[in-house]
Amino acid sequence: MSLTISPAVETKNVISHLEPKEVLGLFEILANIPRGSGNESGVADWVVAYATELGLEAIKDELSCVLVRKPGQGGLENAAPLVLHGHLDMVCEKAEGVEFDFVNDPIKLLIDGDYITADGTSLGADNGIGVSYILALLADTNTPHPPLEAVLTAMEELGKGGAAKFDTTQLKGRRMIDFNWITDKEILAGCSGDVTFTVDIPAEYEATPASHTAGRQLLVRGLQGGHCEFDIQLERANSLQILARGINAILDKVDARIAQPFGGAQNNAIPADAEVFLALKREDIETVNAVIADLEEKLRNEYGVADPGVRLEVVAADVPAQVFSQAAARRFAAVTILIPHGVISWNLRVPGRVETSNNLGTIRPTEQGIQLMSTITSALTSRKHELFDRVRALVGAVGGGVTIAQFGLDAPEFPYRPDSELLAVASQAYRDVLGAEPNVEVSQCSLELGMFSRRVPVNDIISIGTELQALHSPAEKVNYKSVERVWPLVKEVVSRLK
Repeated sequence: MSLTISPAVETKNVISHLEPKEVLGLFEILANIPRGSGNESGVADWVVAYATELGLEAIKDELSCVLVRKPGQGGLENAAPLVLHGHLDMVCEKAEGVEFDFVNDPIKLLIDGDYITADGTSLGADNGIGVSYILALLADTNTPHPPLEAVLTAMEELGKGGAAKFDTTQLKGRRMIDFNWITDKEILAGCSGDVTFTVDIPAEYEATPASHTAGRQLLVRGLQGGHCEFDIQLERANSLQILARGINAILDKVDARIAQPFGGAQNNAIPADAEVFLALKREDIETVNAVIADLEEKLRNEYGVADPGVRLEVVAADVPAQVFSQAAARRFAAVTILIPHGVISWNLRVPGRVETSNNLGTIRPTEQGIQLMSTITSALTSRKHELFDRVRALVGAVGGGVTIAQFGLDAPEFPYRPDSELLAVASQAYRDVLGAEPNVEVSQCSLELGMFSRRVPVNDIISIGTELQALHSPAEKVNYKSVERVWPLVKEVVSRLK
């Protein structure tokens, strides 16, 4: 199919020869449209133009979520509507030393054996591959399917902000197939929920003391990072908490001042890097170097298995014009260290799965000081809220004007339904198309499924996936042979939904 729509997208045709072309061709177009969380307007406009050229109704809302409606075909015109779901945004991570502008630059695709990856950045296969299946179904004129309502949400990777505001009263469908899963070995039939929160810490800015004439920058580098749900049990290092340990170690030895702490890529990615500016007295430089060298040695021992590449550097930098007060610096380091990170509890109902975890994801400057952003994921809403209350109590005890607030949607879990009709249909189609028995997964991850089940309410949901690896990191990749296997399965499932 040839599309001549606005905004025009120039593709590099790196993967145009791979099958299935109707899916991977769309994925390459998406890779050429910047679409980090909060920057989805361009890709949403492209989807609306794509759907409009197909003769379909398409609606973009104020947060750049898109709804596309397509009539049923192939004898299923009068079947119950089916909701298709994916998310338009991607996590923007780049490898150390890579220069890349996620607001303007297209992702540079590479082929590595059976995998598609990106040149030094995250790939956006989460959830670009899932969106590509949906867009390909919208263009497909041969496969029978019920009336379709394609919901492509924005800011899923940032507190599910788009789904929180999406007008679900537009939807008539009460069954949904989601395409935001990470393997073709399973059908996802249940998942956790999550809630994201921010903690704001006043800097109590002061002019840099005249005695502090040496500028330095403390860098945390070399960490693997990863997905806050699929990788949280691997106990990888959190760069933000390492940064706070470094600040505390320095403040315990010398009269240092800090400015502009920064770190992490997104709330739901385990942070792999962090940094802070230091103002020092010149006679304290060697002490600071020794303190950080000692801490690095300890960290290499602590994370020798989970994150062996951990590295701390102290490099020369300009002296900041203003700095945090000493009390504010201590307060920032204390809160950053004390917020729980990692696995909080294991799921005793589904052995081997995390029940509740928290990911302290980002540090960002604000006019008043600094903001931390963190995401709690849990299979139990009550446990999720209990952990949120614990952090709220911590913030209250710290004082000093530190505040906490929920960010985005308090996304509920989607419980497993063994009597799911969609699950039964998809499982039989899986056997027929792929010649194997699918695993039925109830995952520790949080998707937007619970939100739809509560707000629409959609009462029957599954998720079909493709083999993805190293999500939310520069090593992210998708197995295109998996795409080739899954696309016939997708078409077969929708064709059986009478």
